[in-house]
Amino acid sequence: MNLKEQLMQDMKEAMKAKQVDRLSTIRQLRSAIKNKEIEQRAELDDDGIIGVIGTQVKQRREAAQMYSDNARPELAVKEEAELAVLQQYLPTQLSEAEIREVVSQVIADVGATSARDLGKVMPQVMAKTKGSAEGKIVSQIVREQLS
Repeated sequence: MNLKEQLMQDMKEAMKAKQVDRLSTIRQLRSAIKNKEIEQRAELDDDGIIGVIGTQVKQRREAAQMYSDNARPELAVKEEAELAVLQQYLPTQLSEAEIREVVSQVIADVGATSARDLGKVMPQVMAKTKGSAEGKIVSQIVREQLS
């Protein structure tokens, strides 16, 4: 079963169970996927859908942080609940140690020696960790290891 079918099935289950918040989040995600398909004029595969989910997760994380910083805890809780639903559709997230291992391997493969080689290392690391590691964390680890 691909991700689109899984989302449709989960949406139906949320409707039957009257899980309003979960249903709303899945509908928003399906809408974002549809918009991306219209933009690209092609149907998204699972990798494309994971990319859209990653974008949605990042937006929810930033919004929750913003609400927390501005003394709006009720809205931050709502964003975090949506974030939890979205994360169920992402691949298992890599630990920091696993990310460091991938970064070290790519640095060795590319022969990177300084921070100037960041442009060579980042695309390959992101390709290997697609959907299973946040870009901000990957970038931080690459910068640490190249300096």
